[in-house]
Amino acid sequence: MNQSVFITGATSGIGEACARKFASAGDRLIINGRRKDRLNDLKKSLEDQYKIEVYCAAFDVQNKDEVFESINSLPEKWKDIDILINSAGLALGRDFFDEAPLSDWETMLDTNVNGLLYVSKAVLPFMIKKNKGHIINLGSVAGDEVYEKGNIYCAGKSAVEAISRAMRIDLLRHYIKVTNIKPGAVETEFSVVRFKGDIDKASKVYDGFTPLSADDIAETIFYCASLSPNVCINEIEITPIAQANGIFFNKNL
Repeated sequence: MNQSVFITGATSGIGEACARKFASAGDRLIINGRRKDRLNDLKKSLEDQYKIEVYCAAFDVQNKDEVFESINSLPEKWKDIDILINSAGLALGRDFFDEAPLSDWETMLDTNVNGLLYVSKAVLPFMIKKNKGHIINLGSVAGDEVYEKGNIYCAGKSAVEAISRAMRIDLLRHYIKVTNIKPGAVETEFSVVRFKGDIDKASKVYDGFTPLSADDIAETIFYCASLSPNVCINEIEITPIAQANGIFFNKNL
């Protein structure tokens, strides 16, 4: 497509899969993550394999000052951003509301909601200046169906849905597309992070069915981003065949 794509959370999971997918199409990338070593390794891999330009923007989306400082100080040629993929996000813990640590709630909301807001707000002036752009937010089926012990993760993804709809309305006058991608079960580092490194507990989440892969979601995002300039997919919900929504699964246990 030969566009400029800014991807948050690019050091793993869906973000990394998006980086590889868009790179394979010849797009130039701004990749973001907290882990500089992973960012640099990904940059080298993409540049070597696809012969594209890659810029590393190492910052934590939770940190408002870091976000604006990093994005505002982008070299001029990198400010011409066509697509923003807000992929940075996480779940922490699977606890009853009354037993969940406040620190887990704060980290989830600061990353999944505030981080998305900060990055979008910082990038938007570049899109508004040229009267076009596309913001793609990573929501979840958890934003539609609240499940037991999902409480604040579900609340955050519900916020992403509302924010995406609000963006779509408010940015109409600037001809900026907004898409909310709502995956179901996707096997990445997500569950390992959620269960704080407990690999056995994380792997049991996917027992009895085949989950989606990060590549499945990257393919879907790429499709939404590669349509006619006059076409905007406002929302897509995507699940593995064994999952109906955030609650109902057909597990062959």
